[in-house]
Amino acid sequence: MAQLATPLTSQDVAYYRENGYLLYHHQLFSEEKFARLQAIFEEHLAHKGSKLSDELDTPHFRDPRLLDFLLSDEVLDLVEPIIGPDIFLWSSHFICKDPYTGRPTPWHEDSSYWEGRVNNYEKIITVWLALDRSNDENGCMRVIPGSHNNGFSEYEKVDSATNTFGSQIKNLDDSRAVSFVLEPGECSLHDSRIMHGANANTSQYRRCGYTMRYMSADTRIIPERNAGHKLWLARGQDRAGNSYMNA
Repeated sequence: MAQLATPLTSQDVAYYRENGYLLYHHQLFSEEKFARLQAIFEEHLAHKGSKLSDELDTPHFRDPRLLDFLLSDEVLDLVEPIIGPDIFLWSSHFICKDPYTGRPTPWHEDSSYWEGRVNNYEKIITVWLALDRSNDENGCMRVIPGSHNNGFSEYEKVDSATNTFGSQIKNLDDSRAVSFVLEPGECSLHDSRIMHGANANTSQYRRCGYTMRYMSADTRIIPERNAGHKLWLARGQDRAGNSYMNA
């Protein structure tokens, strides 16, 4: 499917602001560019060593080819209407749930894992690109609509050997959860504060996504809490005195 001239409508942005997420049922990249990203992922998967398939975090720190995707207009044109024109790349992560053995992702808020690392959480967005088909059968992401306005939740410990994280939100009611069903090449957008998780993959089909995370460049990174972390200015200007790899 051809790229849309204006990827998000005003209705899309309003929906995102109210619900904390948006499903983008269009091909994010061209067929050729998407195939290149899939090939890069397969390389990382093949050389992961002792890491599990869901532990391929910040691969762009080691592989600059990924910056062609992370800093692309295709992605940033989705991000800008939501967090504004000044944008930096915060992180990325290949998250792959293998057939039958893919671990569940406990209910969490991304922002809780970054508490104390930034000075505010108002304009942080994740673009989750489906590299494989993602549905309930193979453990797609699920969110609680509107929960991005709740602040930090209370957490309890879970077994990190059988879950992708070692903690989960306490006493969560998932009766209103929405499943992110996506075809390969489609993506979702979600606020860093929204409650989300995923069931285990008990199917025969792999489920892999590439998360691309961005913050408004008026967000201040706390240097002493981010030793070794790398940022790229993706679009516009720095507004908070941060340091970037490309500036």
